[in-house]
Amino acid sequence: MKYNRYTIKTTTEAEDIIAAALDELGVEGVEIEDSVPLSEKDQAEMFVDIPPVYGEDDGSAYLSFYLDASPENSADNEALLRDIRNELESIKEYADIGEGTITVTELKDEDYLNNWKQFFHQFEIEDILFIPSWEDVPAGNGDRLVIHIDPGSAFGTGKHETTNMCIKALKKTVKKGDSILDIGTGSGILSIMAYKFGAERAVGTDLDVCAIDAVRDNMEANGLGDAGFELIIGNIIDDKEIQDEVGYEKYDVVAANILAEVLIKLIPVVKNHIKKGGTLILSGIIDDKEKTVSDVLKENGYEIREADHMGEWAALTAVYSG
Repeated sequence: MKYNRYTIKTTTEAEDIIAAALDELGVEGVEIEDSVPLSEKDQAEMFVDIPPVYGEDDGSAYLSFYLDASPENSADNEALLRDIRNELESIKEYADIGEGTITVTELKDEDYLNNWKQFFHQFEIEDILFIPSWEDVPAGNGDRLVIHIDPGSAFGTGKHETTNMCIKALKKTVKKGDSILDIGTGSGILSIMAYKFGAERAVGTDLDVCAIDAVRDNMEANGLGDAGFELIIGNIIDDKEIQDEVGYEKYDVVAANILAEVLIKLIPVVKNHIKKGGTLILSGIIDDKEKTVSDVLKENGYEIREADHMGEWAALTAVYSG
């Protein structure tokens, strides 16, 4: 099977208008590329492993979508492209769409779905080997713990410094029988590690419904399909229904690998869910935000027990004293 990738070159002023028009015309899934930094509100709503890096904003934007390039779809695709070009002409009457050109790139299905795999290979964190499904466990692996992790194109793998430090902190902290709350679950890597370190129960939250399939597959790949992991989709920071579903004062360990701006808002909320004497592990903290996060922890009844650093990132382990 082959796919075509269609890219519209436009302006940041018109990108939302065009994206809405594409949706109305039946285009499913539009990628938007620009150099506009995220607002504080947008950052506060994102749980990310690696923060975005922006170039200089030159006002340009690129909107891309994919269509099945099979011969039987040719007529439908041409009709859709005519409708899109007509819609662009209409939008020109009231918005600056820039060039408004459409370029096409032919992709094979393996390019469309699997190209990201070339960037992810097995790696180690201390005595743990993390390996994707398309690679074999090396001979002579010995007694190392092997974790099978397929992040997909949407989530982190554990290889980034922030997740690395979270895993190390979990290894030091989790005791047999513990209950874990994993905020910003993504691929499920932190919950998987918590189970492997002895946790009895893990609950995760995430904003992205794509996490449901990613976590299920990774749990099953590591023999945890029957572990009873519960994933809750929604924002624990400001959604009372999500908070109620997560439950109060019931977790021995809470872990969050999120941007510092989100952690600052999360800290006062989490103290309602963690047990007194429970441990909070925070990562994703850029070095110049460490003091701010530390201060918010102290203001909310946490005692910082350990600070870890890798590159420009920090991770903090704190105990909630109430």
